[in-house]
Amino acid sequence: MLRFLGRFRCRPRATDAAIAESEQRLGVKLPKEYVAFLGLCNGGEGVIGDKTYAILWSVEELASLNDGYQVQSYVPGLLIFGSNGGGEAYGFDMRTPEWPILAVPFVGMEWELAEPMGASFAAFLEHLYQTKEF
Repeated sequence: MLRFLGRFRCRPRATDAAIAESEQRLGVKLPKEYVAFLGLCNGGEGVIGDKTYAILWSVEELASLNDGYQVQSYVPGLLIFGSNGGGEAYGFDMRTPEWPILAVPFVGMEWELAEPMGASFAAFLEHLYQTKEF
């Protein structure tokens, strides 16, 4: 996964305790692949690939930012973990066991506007890496 993050500024790794506390606050078990990422890079921001800017939240921010954006009121079953730094949020679709990743607008947040971004966290990073448009 880190091969996609050449110019992305990673925060120091998340601790096991921080991940466990976040899972408890969220009431979910985070996907193993995402947990592995957090063990290397606890969020951060910067360019992925040639042109795609991303902000990935730290594990400690997940619960409070999802609450702040009232995600469960607008798109029940979505767990947002970051954004493109503009109008789109990135999140896990928890309605299915695979937890695919979607992009959804912050303004007008609703399931009908969600767009697929990857079947897994690694696929999501690869999608951002290969995107050639701003």
